[in-house]
Amino acid sequence: MIPYGRQSVDDDDIEAVVQVLKGDCLTCGPAVDEFEEALAAAVEARFAVAFANGTAALHAAAAVSGLGPGDVVATSPLSFAASAACATYVGATPCYVDIDPDTLNLDPRALPGNADALIAVHYAGLPVDLRRLSFRPRVLVEDAAQALGARTADGPVGNCARSDMTTFSFHPVKSITTAEGGAVTTNDPDLDEALRRFRHHGLRPAPAEGAGATRIDEPGFNYRLSDVHAALGTSQLRKLDRFIGRRNQLADRYRSLLAEADVILPPEPTEGSHARHLFPVRVEERDRVFDHLRNRGIGVQVHHVPIYHHPAYAAGADPDAYPSTEAAYGHLLSLPLYVDLNEAEQDHVVATLKEAL
Repeated sequence: MIPYGRQSVDDDDIEAVVQVLKGDCLTCGPAVDEFEEALAAAVEARFAVAFANGTAALHAAAAVSGLGPGDVVATSPLSFAASAACATYVGATPCYVDIDPDTLNLDPRALPGNADALIAVHYAGLPVDLRRLSFRPRVLVEDAAQALGARTADGPVGNCARSDMTTFSFHPVKSITTAEGGAVTTNDPDLDEALRRFRHHGLRPAPAEGAGATRIDEPGFNYRLSDVHAALGTSQLRKLDRFIGRRNQLADRYRSLLAEADVILPPEPTEGSHARHLFPVRVEERDRVFDHLRNRGIGVQVHHVPIYHHPAYAAGADPDAYPSTEAAYGHLLSLPLYVDLNEAEQDHVVATLKEAL
């Protein structure tokens, strides 16, 4: 089976993990600090705070923003459920902004006027153009789970040039991996401190109460990233430019091979650069084409089932209100795209897709 995505792990990554396993700290140690410093430098942010996974990072961002009951949190419906779940975790109400059919990102001009916050999803690794927002809500978080390594006119995604925070995922199919992991970047020292408390039970030092004393003023979670995971992440970050370069090379090759095929190719950035987490094409009779490729050992995927299709997140959402999302969803098919995909495998994917078409 050729999967739609997979990690690229080499001997350097394995050695980095082994060194932590041979050391004294498997968690709450120096490897996490090193990873956070490397990530902040890579995206040109002041602070980076590592989390156990990307969903935990989104939850933390929503929580430290002060969002809660009565707040409306807008996001793209063409995303994984975590982009809306972070609102429900803090008692806020998610709502959805239909996508721009040209970019497959949410249409920033359509942000509803009652939105207190926006979770701006960079779909497939293409950054949302936040300059086009109809207004700037009280809280603006970039969901860059798919976009580490992308750039906008303002610089690297994650520098928070137009947002309060940016969240990342380091799942194995993402730009880099920590096996499981996530992070939040920010330029605000108060948010940085709040994020660190939130991921560690809400604990803070309380020396006035005795030696080694701590206090919990507000509940937090055990959302820490271990040193084992962080060591892998630091090693992977050293290869980020190469990884993104290879993904873009493969995407360019797909575009050439499929130029005459009966498919709609994914959008290209008008400026900046694309992280190429996914290569989502749009085809007629998507389900039939999906089955054809799967039956021939090609692990195509659909990204994503619109969030409001899930009963847990359907309240108040009428699919007819999101015509561009519905139109895209019925045709989307993610082709295999990962660093170690070779040209013979890519040729096989394209030939089989053309056969299906």
